[in-house]
Amino acid sequence: MRMRLLLPAIVLSALALIMPVHGWAATAPAIAPPAEKIEIAHMTGRWYEVARLPNKPQKDCQGGTSDWVKTGDGYSVVQTCHHGTVSGPTTEWKAKAKVIDPRTNARFKMSFFGGMISQEYWVLDHRAEQGWLILGTPGGKYLWLMSQRPSLSQSMKAQAVSRIKQLGYDATRLEYPQTARN
Repeated sequence: MRMRLLLPAIVLSALALIMPVHGWAATAPAIAPPAEKIEIAHMTGRWYEVARLPNKPQKDCQGGTSDWVKTGDGYSVVQTCHHGTVSGPTTEWKAKAKVIDPRTNARFKMSFFGGMISQEYWVLDHRAEQGWLILGTPGGKYLWLMSQRPSLSQSMKAQAVSRIKQLGYDATRLEYPQTARN
């Protein structure tokens, strides 16, 4: 009997961490699916969170990283968040990611908790030569600026934020969390 009561609580807690936060629909821009092809090999390795739109699962998250490792049919992804400061306690979310648009390689379906929860993510723009990308979800509720280095130069960050504005996002809402140490 206890297990029957505990399982729904676990699932609801997981949903609160992963699913998009409702209530921002009025400010979410209309986002077109990515059309530009990306070199899929550029997704592997560690990505550092430089900026993001505020979202409930990442409240007080600092030093966010995503580690992408190629697997047989996709990627294993470990997302890490430090609470309060980059030296604070960590939370990890493990996911499996698969390319769902091989024409562009820019649309992924990520599944969490053994496939119980899934979300589509889009690489909205990328600058492989500068080591950054803009990642978002359909509907425009979630957005991240990610870098392959712990920090971006001010000029590269300004270029990326300018691109975020061109995509239709309100860049004044961006949060700039502390960056993880290398």
